[in-house]
Amino acid sequence: MARYLVVAHRTAKSPELAELRSQDPVDKGPEGARLARESRFVLLVPAVPPAGWVYEEGEIQRRAKEEAEAAKAALEAQGIAIEEAKPGDVSPILALEEELMAHPGEYQAIVLATLPPGLSRWLRLDVHSQAERFGLPVIHVIAH
Repeated sequence: MARYLVVAHRTAKSPELAELRSQDPVDKGPEGARLARESRFVLLVPAVPPAGWVYEEGEIQRRAKEEAEAAKAALEAQGIAIEEAKPGDVSPILALEEELMAHPGEYQAIVLATLPPGLSRWLRLDVHSQAERFGLPVIHVIAH
């Protein structure tokens, strides 16, 4: 059974992520891929600090954990079974790296959910291209 690492923040509850699942066999196309029903998903929600310069690390991790749990519930309501939802580092790339190092060889691909171009901070930071350096296929989902 395939296991996918879903990395999302503001897009974590989006219906576009739920569209990853279909009843068809796995389509291995890099964009708009459909994953088999028996696939397993781990949701990683990078922490986002509040506006301003002063914040406590524990507070943003607590908020990220709450957001991850809320996103898990929202995705499960849309038919996506989330095996685990967890907060990650403020940097989406560092969050990815830490998760992949903690679980080597466990994921078949990375699903990166972003806002559309022009709105997405992650696209401006080139997170999609940087994620490819981990050697796994990157499935990019644009949530509206």
